[in-house]
Amino acid sequence: MSAPPRKVLGRLSLPERTFVADALRTETVGGVLLLVAAVTALIWANVPALHSSYESVSHYHLGPAALGLDLSVEHWAADGLLAIFFFVAGIELKRELVAGDLKDPKAAALPVVAALCGMAVPALVYALTNLTGGGSLAGWAVPTATDIAFALAVLAVIGTWLPSALRAFLLTLAVVDDLFAILIIAVFFTADIDFAALGGAAAGLAVFWFLLRMGVRGWYVYVPLALVIWALMYNSGVHATIAGVAMGLMLRCSTREGERHSPGEHIEHLVRPLSAGLAVPLFALFSAGVSVSGGALGDVFRQPETLGVVLGLVVGKALGIFGGTWLTARFTRASLSDDLAWADVFAVATLAGIGFTVSLLIGELAFDGDATLTDEVKAAVLLGSLIAATLATVLLKLRNAEYRRLYEAEERDEDHSGIPDVYEEDDPAYHLRMAAIHERKAAEHRRIAELKTAERLAEVAGGAGEEDDRRA
Repeated sequence: MSAPPRKVLGRLSLPERTFVADALRTETVGGVLLLVAAVTALIWANVPALHSSYESVSHYHLGPAALGLDLSVEHWAADGLLAIFFFVAGIELKRELVAGDLKDPKAAALPVVAALCGMAVPALVYALTNLTGGGSLAGWAVPTATDIAFALAVLAVIGTWLPSALRAFLLTLAVVDDLFAILIIAVFFTADIDFAALGGAAAGLAVFWFLLRMGVRGWYVYVPLALVIWALMYNSGVHATIAGVAMGLMLRCSTREGERHSPGEHIEHLVRPLSAGLAVPLFALFSAGVSVSGGALGDVFRQPETLGVVLGLVVGKALGIFGGTWLTARFTRASLSDDLAWADVFAVATLAGIGFTVSLLIGELAFDGDATLTDEVKAAVLLGSLIAATLATVLLKLRNAEYRRLYEAEERDEDHSGIPDVYEEDDPAYHLRMAAIHERKAAEHRRIAELKTAERLAEVAGGAGEEDDRRA
């Protein structure tokens, strides 16, 4: 007897659903702060009376020059604060690999293939646009990244009831996306390497790993060590955010006997608000301040580099992720969850075209030395993300009533156990609790029925007495 076809994007397990809900809650708040920071940056940089102060603050240098760390505020935000963001990304990836969806190779195939296609197709779209238009291929990696915080902020703003399976798919996509974005930064945007500094960073990472394995605890040990590793990685010529993801991947994310949460999950719970609420918004504040005049926005569609970024985010991301998901389901003989339609997958794929944080970072690295083109590419990232967000909003709103029905079914807890009913349907205790609840309700209805019957009989008897009096 053949096994039934595997379902893709089906209901999450209860522990995975709980983790995803907690992670997305923090990311959503961070995403709203990210939107506020981006809008603030645009106003600050485009109001004539404020523009000079934005430039002054962004390019103000601070830090110990003797250690090679006399950096501008903008540079500190990109290389320093984003290391915290990538540290959290490293923990997320490790957790997915050892305890999440990526642990099972069959389940992992879908988000990995979808993420890879969602990076390859935008890069191809950018390359074709620039080959035909005579532009630079240096920015091929700019439209490859998805910004999960920005995407979740859009979901929060439009008020969609997107099912947890699709939210988890979006989160896992972004985790895999971040991993490959880090690899792209490390491989393609590293020029001159200082092997002494790189060796020092590697030694620091080895010490970090050894202390973790020995069970040493205390932020006062790890935070200074992390700063040393970051500084050495920065001075090595390799992008300093690599240090963050390397340390995140070293944390243990599997639970042992007696542990409710693994050390990695505990640290992620502590650091994620710092990443989502401070590091990423501050990076946006000092990276998104570009000219958005009508002429500048019009130039986005006339210049091959910027047009390639917009088309890569809006068209490439949607086609790549949707195509990768469909092909994976087709060739693994899996079928889509009965509760969803392929239109839902396409809407989420369109939403993934919001490439903000990492796209801005790669844009700075790709066109380093050409300030004008860097700002134009940043404007293209903002515009492409806005178009993708608008299209996704329309597509998601078309199915919002169905999403709400699915969400309410997922959340229903009629036995008041604290666990949604859909996760207890195979538990005899659940059905016994529901039987007791229905019996109490039935007894209450019988009592009310008897009371109403008695009242009606009394009314009938009273009415008969009045009639006899009238005859007399």
